[in-house]
Amino acid sequence: MTSTGNAVQANYDLAFDLYPYARVADQDACVRHPVVVVGGGPVGLTLALDLGRRGTPVVVLDDHAGPGQGSKAICFAKRTLDIAHRLGAAAPMMDKGIVWSRGRVFHGDGQLFQFDLQPEPGDRHPAFINLQQPYFEQAMVKAIRREQAAGAPIEIRGGNRVTGLEVRDDHARLEVDTPDGPYSLEADYLIACDGARSPLRKMMGLGFDGRVFEDNFLIADVRMSADFPTERWFWFQPPFKDSGQSALLHKQPDDVWRIDFQLGSDIVREVELQDDRVRARVDAMLSSQTGEVPAYDLVWTSIYRFQCRRMRQFRHGPVFFAGDSAHQVSPFGARGANSGVQDAENLAWKLDLVVKGKAGQPLLDSYHTERAFAADENILNSSRSTDFMTPKTDASRLFRDAVLDLAGRYAFARPLVNSGRLSVPCVYEAHHGFGPDDFDGPVKTRPGSACCDGPLGNGFLLDALTDGFTVLTLGQANLSVPGLAHLHIERPTAEVAARFLGDAPGAVYLIRPDHHILARWAETTPDAVLAAVARATGQEGFHAPEA
Repeated sequence: MTSTGNAVQANYDLAFDLYPYARVADQDACVRHPVVVVGGGPVGLTLALDLGRRGTPVVVLDDHAGPGQGSKAICFAKRTLDIAHRLGAAAPMMDKGIVWSRGRVFHGDGQLFQFDLQPEPGDRHPAFINLQQPYFEQAMVKAIRREQAAGAPIEIRGGNRVTGLEVRDDHARLEVDTPDGPYSLEADYLIACDGARSPLRKMMGLGFDGRVFEDNFLIADVRMSADFPTERWFWFQPPFKDSGQSALLHKQPDDVWRIDFQLGSDIVREVELQDDRVRARVDAMLSSQTGEVPAYDLVWTSIYRFQCRRMRQFRHGPVFFAGDSAHQVSPFGARGANSGVQDAENLAWKLDLVVKGKAGQPLLDSYHTERAFAADENILNSSRSTDFMTPKTDASRLFRDAVLDLAGRYAFARPLVNSGRLSVPCVYEAHHGFGPDDFDGPVKTRPGSACCDGPLGNGFLLDALTDGFTVLTLGQANLSVPGLAHLHIERPTAEVAARFLGDAPGAVYLIRPDHHILARWAETTPDAVLAAVARATGQEGFHAPEA
């Protein structure tokens, strides 16, 4: 997604000054670090926090002193909240965020249908919360500060802008500009989390493959007191003036509402961002819903254009790309930031093991294999959503309009309506290094899937897992494997039994450090479990397949 825009303060300042520039000893001599992360957004901060908690030293370079202005990403999914909880950062997000599960889809001035994304009973976190991105980043930085106080080797350097990069066989050398002048440092591993316009990607002469959509969309974040319910409202061919083919309404914290308008392709951005033009559209939308225009402030405005594309390779020697620097999708479906946080979690445990000499380089190669697979899944869903919302041919428009007409009258047509397939965790395919699957259990806990949560009577399942490989045994199955953590649940709750056992009396699961299920068995041996771990960590000749 590319965008241009402006922020209007209006007593709404999310530019937290969390890590102001401070001179460090590195500026007097070139120092080599195990891991350097460039970019202090959700992805870079998640990666740094995860690495530091595991004991791997990490330095974050950011050209700002904290989160920027504007809400940017606002929709964080259950999987992201589970990751943030593991890292000790979810509580303030849940306290501040707006919980929602219900959405409504409209066509013109009539409602087609509504949906509810409420997770199964027993889940700790909701399907989604709406939370402005700077608040997410603030919670991550606060968690990093707590870990630093406890001795975690994490360093954040604000006001450090990378101006040069030299990639060598076994490390990368960076040139960094600061208020006190330039300096150099080196990294065994360099992670580019520097956003859609990634300066590091440009320095390396790397590009994207995929599609750029010509339609432009206007974001208007509006502060107002309104009686709209806490739901996701999406309009096809909305009835209000100058709103284009689609519009979206979402509630955020601080009485702020996100409104998106489709503007089409033939616009002058500078004109459309003028306050009077933005207000005319907002006024028309509000008056059509309430009969009047309540007082409101324009908090943040921006115009963006969809991009659904990714880099061919996410790893280039010692340099890795994560988040928007590696892949971009449309914002409808909340697949951008949520996918980037999963990138960070996927890479953190792998870097940790390799830096500590406990795994081989093939494990790092599997980062691209798995996360490119996830990116392709997101791009496919995002492209389909965009094509449905903005049909490019007469035939596709005829199909879209027919589906919308039928969906208002017949339930069978409603799954065909695509206003953005909402983010879910990626299920990695078995040929990407997962398995074996020697248990005829529930589909949702097959190898490759993110481990489900569930109540244990005195807590939740995910809390009982470790940050390493965990052998989870349930019911009649019980197996201890030397060198691996073991969690046995003899009498699982109904929710856990349904998700992991089905009708079986017992099962053995092997859970990866990022809480994806690596393998499962009806019954097995310690040697078989250790062989699965060895294969997954790049030992004994294991090589991750090509994406």
